[in-house]
Amino acid sequence: MAKINFGGVEENVVTREEFPLDKAREVLKDETIAVIGYGVQGPGQSLNLRDNGFRVIVGQRKGSKSWDKAVADGWVPGETLFEIEEAAERGTIIQYLLSDAGQIAVWPTIKKHLTPGKALYFSHGFGITYKERTGIIPPADVDVILIAPKGSGTSLRRMFLQGRGLNSSYAVFQDATGHAMERVIALGIGVGSGYLFETDFQREVYSDLTGERGTLMGAIQGIFAAQYDTLRAHGHTPSEAFNETVEELTQSLMPLIAENGMDWMYANCSTTAQRGALDWWKRFRDATKPVFEELYESVRSGNEAQISIDANSKPDYREKLNAELKEMRESEMWQAGAVVRKLRPENN
Repeated sequence: MAKINFGGVEENVVTREEFPLDKAREVLKDETIAVIGYGVQGPGQSLNLRDNGFRVIVGQRKGSKSWDKAVADGWVPGETLFEIEEAAERGTIIQYLLSDAGQIAVWPTIKKHLTPGKALYFSHGFGITYKERTGIIPPADVDVILIAPKGSGTSLRRMFLQGRGLNSSYAVFQDATGHAMERVIALGIGVGSGYLFETDFQREVYSDLTGERGTLMGAIQGIFAAQYDTLRAHGHTPSEAFNETVEELTQSLMPLIAENGMDWMYANCSTTAQRGALDWWKRFRDATKPVFEELYESVRSGNEAQISIDANSKPDYREKLNAELKEMRESEMWQAGAVVRKLRPENN
């Protein structure tokens, strides 16, 4: 573990150079990792662990689409794929990767198999941070740890297959065995993290919920829609509005920012673009800062957690979700986007 300076603030960071894969395998050589859930994070994490040489089993409800997906991915029923309860019983490390609502529903089944010395692993601080609302209170004689990849399970897997790594945060909530830290770092390396940075369960969920509702998904869609609608209202075509709003950002500019930073990207754009961006970015910051403060308070107070719990627990949640996604998908902006994507050179 190294101290790395981030803009004047030192943080604990673990890289694959100082904690190589061979060391991770040695730490977990006697462990059976039971991955519970095969939805968003389950496939990427379990497949990466398996390919990296760890003993992994998957727990999923038999007969579900996720069970069939697991079989298609090479998990063998009765050998490496089990019903949730049997996998939890067999595992010494239980990776609890169901949805937040799913974790609440299945918790009584998982809890009875948390025998002394086992580890309970999360990829989200939700269940523990909001335990008064979720009822997820682990026994005192197990390790409670977290590895939170900073991206989807699909991205984690894709980058692993490319020989790259997706950065992850790590945390120890409860160290019952005295080995929780080496367990969590080994798991972080095993699932394919680029590097690991330290957090705690509360900070992870506060930043995660804010990010998802903010610049990662909610805010970015809102900004896209606002600019696209403004351009269309002033006579610009759907193709022009989409290219200037989304396509140029995602295909040209974001890769440059990812590689070299925002200042480098500014320096390598036209002088007209530089001047305009420098003149306007603080106005956008000042306009949106109150919204982000309101959002963070809603997360901190538990309001966002309760909204999620209530909504995700309703029997018609999936139906309503699909209707909302259909509305977005069929909007003119994203219909234009579907055409633009087909016109990319790699698709012709």
